[in-house]
Amino acid sequence: MHPSPPRPRVVFSALPVAAALLAGAMAALWWPQRLPWLCHALALGAAGLLTGYAWRSGRGAWPAAVLAGFGWAGLHAGWALEAQLPAHREGREALVQGRIEGLPDPGPRHTRFQLRVDDAPTQPAALRGALLQLSWYDDFDAVRIGPRAGLRAGAPWRMRVRLRAPRGLVNPGGFDAERYALAHRVAARGLVRAPAAAAALGPPRGVDAWREAMSERIARTLARPSAAYVQALALGDTRGLQDRDWETLRATGLTHLIAISGFHVGLVAGFCALLAGGVWRLLPRLGRGLPRTQAAAMAAVLGAAGYAVLAGLSLPTVRTVLMIAVVALARLLRRRTGTAQSLALALLAVLLFDPLSVLLAGFWLSFAGVAWLVWCLPVHGAPLLRGFLSAQWVATIGLLPLTVVMFGQASLVGPLANLVAIPWWTLVVVPLSLLGTGLEALRAGAGGWAWHAAAACFDLTWPGFDRLGHGRFALWWLPESGGLALVLALLGAFWLLLPRGTPGKPLALALWLPMLWPERELPGPGEVELQVFDVGQGLAVLVRTHRHALLYDAGPAVRDGFDAGERVVVPALRASGQARLDAVVISHADMDHAGGHAAVRAVVPVGTTYAPPSSPLPADRRCSPARGWAWDGVRFRFLHPDVHFPYLRNESSCVLRIETAQGALLLPGDIGEVVERRLARDRPDALRADVVVAPHHGSAGSSQPAFVQAAGARLVLISAGYGNRFGHPRAEVVARWRGAGAEVLDTATSGALRVWLGRGGLQVRERRVWRSRLWDAQERRRAAAILSGSRQSAAAPEG
Repeated sequence: MHPSPPRPRVVFSALPVAAALLAGAMAALWWPQRLPWLCHALALGAAGLLTGYAWRSGRGAWPAAVLAGFGWAGLHAGWALEAQLPAHREGREALVQGRIEGLPDPGPRHTRFQLRVDDAPTQPAALRGALLQLSWYDDFDAVRIGPRAGLRAGAPWRMRVRLRAPRGLVNPGGFDAERYALAHRVAARGLVRAPAAAAALGPPRGVDAWREAMSERIARTLARPSAAYVQALALGDTRGLQDRDWETLRATGLTHLIAISGFHVGLVAGFCALLAGGVWRLLPRLGRGLPRTQAAAMAAVLGAAGYAVLAGLSLPTVRTVLMIAVVALARLLRRRTGTAQSLALALLAVLLFDPLSVLLAGFWLSFAGVAWLVWCLPVHGAPLLRGFLSAQWVATIGLLPLTVVMFGQASLVGPLANLVAIPWWTLVVVPLSLLGTGLEALRAGAGGWAWHAAAACFDLTWPGFDRLGHGRFALWWLPESGGLALVLALLGAFWLLLPRGTPGKPLALALWLPMLWPERELPGPGEVELQVFDVGQGLAVLVRTHRHALLYDAGPAVRDGFDAGERVVVPALRASGQARLDAVVISHADMDHAGGHAAVRAVVPVGTTYAPPSSPLPADRRCSPARGWAWDGVRFRFLHPDVHFPYLRNESSCVLRIETAQGALLLPGDIGEVVERRLARDRPDALRADVVVAPHHGSAGSSQPAFVQAAGARLVLISAGYGNRFGHPRAEVVARWRGAGAEVLDTATSGALRVWLGRGGLQVRERRVWRSRLWDAQERRRAAAILSGSRQSAAAPEG
């Protein structure tokens, strides 16, 4: 008998398996709609069978990894979506009890915080164990500030809340709040109701309570502006940073340093390893039970893990801990593991631990940055300065495409700022901050000198960075580009970072052009584009011709709160490549229309501002039927109010008519029944329009039959907040427009709307929700159901 040949076994290589697992997770999370959980369970089962086959046949395991990633990520996404608040409970109040997670973020009039509801039978069934993102407002009552000040990290509370499922505004260049909620498993957002009745149920406990207490010690000890940076570098507490601070950090490309990063965790791990090695050298007998190298590796893992917990377990810290753990495990098993292999194993661990982290920008920037460095800087023994400059070059070129696509910006002074900040902050300021925290943890008052030294060293560089960041050319905002532009830019970066002597490197820059200068689809002469932004309960409309742009209203703003001008309009203008506005029309002074105006003017150059006569709004000119102009073959004129019309808020809204050779558009602001009937009686021909933005968000006191009949619109656009308390748009108003033959679209269910009127006729070029995503497919159905229910009810008061 001949001996049977040895059974072939698959040779495990972490890099292809990690890449395949990532590809599967991406396929599941970017699937246009949610699949049944059985599909993902079957994918996991198939992955198990393929793994067994690969083990027996000796073939690669990457097909199994793709299926495993698809099934695992899909199941996690399904569980997170199932945990979100059901549609039938939205808008209701509930009495919940739970513990505050993370660090509460106090503001002048409100505090934002997260509450983990207790998993107890006494809690509402739909909220047991759920993570809620809540806001506590003072309602201008100074007496209620006291209880709000008692919101401490780790404290148990009982409070009454009003909730709704996570939903965000959907706009060009806007923050994707629904993706963020899914990635962080937020089940609902809401407000604290009857705050005077809320009660703390015990003292704060846990790591977050310790972090908050230590952060307050830093603030009391230093009592200087740079204390906020020491808090951020030592504990990951960025609540003390102001808007100007973040503007400077973004403009100089230093945001990756100010919060606790992987490098900081590496410093702690290295210190712990050196400390353990020193102890083993002083006490050689310890080596009999555990070799010194293995003790140092274990100390590094424990130190890194402990620091990551104290820093809030952000993704860069978790990734670094996992990489350190992989290296330490290899030391314990006496196996050699390269840097690339360690990175791949860390990627595997992160995806298995939390596959939804793929939805976060930090995931891609974190792993991509290390991957570029691993690929481009394999040579050891190079001079320190040369290696540092090379690393800066690699990080700048390699991460620029991701930064532009994810954030729409590129820091032109970032490489210069990082040349100073990386060595000084990470090797001087961070160690001093950590040393002070460690000493303070051992004995109260012992770490003050180190914190003062860290703040003094930080202050040596910050004024220069502040001036650099607020220079005219510090930050370059870029229009929104597509996925193909990102792929081409990454290929261009790969080409540029190839070794010296590689031919055609200057041609690689051409691959960046679709990302840095994307094609802007602008109207031709005589054509007009209308974009109605999703600003919630308010209005903001961008009108563009071939070479000009006009903003009609700027969205709502709340004092010390949400500002649509800053959060929606400015990012949308940047994403559209609109660097300036030739005119701004503020229809009237109500804050849901004029609130964002100041934020827009502070950032975007504006030519002429129009406002109603006698209104309190500052303006270069007043709306008047006698005033009109033409841009690129498109004519603009006001229909109302005339110069003698008194300021009556909604009824004084500037009514703007835009005429082209192919048709007309009408923007009537918030006019109501009186002005509508007057216009329909006196100027019926002027009201005729193909596209009408519905007056007053579709309220019952607007869109009267005479006005609807005179307009004869083919398309009606309604800007209204999702589930708003006024019930806009009203069912009878929508029915009235549809009965007159118009198609009706609203921002609550469609997101931002983009309409084109040109040679091809009237076209709806984009409804933002057409870009189907797993995390908002269910949300669209829920929004449609809620809005349909609100239209059938006429009980809510008007506003």
